[in-house]
Amino acid sequence: PSYVYSEEEIAALLEAAGGLRTTLRQATYRTLIGLLATTGMRVGEAIGLDRRDFDAAAGVVLIQHAKFDKTREVALHPTAVAALQRYLACVDGNCAARSTPALFVSTAGTRLLYCDVHWTFKRLARQAGLEPRTPRCRPRIHDLRHAFAVNAILEACRNGDEDQCLTLLPTYLGHV
Repeated sequence: PSYVYSEEEIAALLEAAGGLRTTLRQATYRTLIGLLATTGMRVGEAIGLDRRDFDAAAGVVLIQHAKFDKTREVALHPTAVAALQRYLACVDGNCAARSTPALFVSTAGTRLLYCDVHWTFKRLARQAGLEPRTPRCRPRIHDLRHAFAVNAILEACRNGDEDQCLTLLPTYLGHV
């Protein structure tokens, strides 16, 4: 079962990320969690992004190695573009972090590892006070993707656009 996050729970995760050890680590996890929550990207897609995949002028990121090795562009809200630009300014201020083409970097200046991201997210979820809703429905980083999809459908229903949303959303999320 998916853990569909509320806006308050996402805000609590972002606040918990502010308690991480270094400024770069705080910025990395705040930006990563925010990007996942606002785009529905898969974790592996986000940590696989290189800096060249982010086009601030066009307001998109290019996912080059999505599931089944597909490529797609993901449109970004202007606030996401601004957040990524602020994050990159923080990265540029860290000498070690400038040595990799990766968009999201560790404090060692390397691409984030999937297992480390999951471990850190579990820790942040605990610090944010997120509790399992059932023994099988516990907070997972992948569920930011599910929450994005659910919220997109609910918003479309409120606006009377459910047919268009149900047609476009799977493509946006990278489903075949």
